[in-house]
Amino acid sequence: MTEDIRPHYRLEAWKEARVVVKSVYEISRRFPPEERYGLSAQIQRSAVSVPSNIAEGAARSGAREFAQSLSIARGSLSELGTRLLIAVELGYLDRNHVVFSFVDRASRLLTGLHKSVKE
Repeated sequence: MTEDIRPHYRLEAWKEARVVVKSVYEISRRFPPEERYGLSAQIQRSAVSVPSNIAEGAARSGAREFAQSLSIARGSLSELGTRLLIAVELGYLDRNHVVFSFVDRASRLLTGLHKSVKE
């Protein structure tokens, strides 16, 4: 698939959100087995939701729909951040893990994209 066909492929927010997903999957593999269907699955779902919603919104026909999808992606990223902090509190993740910088960068990119689409 080329960038001409998939407009989200050009979006830095989408690219960074995919970096977050990869990092989250690497992290969650190290969680205790009893978290497989709990916190680990929730973290993975919220992470995957971010680039998925960006892609869905980019495929929509109007700016309003795109902005709504970006808003949903921002909510998922916020959920992810909360769940990662819970993982820190439970001792499953170090608070200095690089995933937090990925989430922060994705958040800044997503917020900027959302603002530009709303204008």
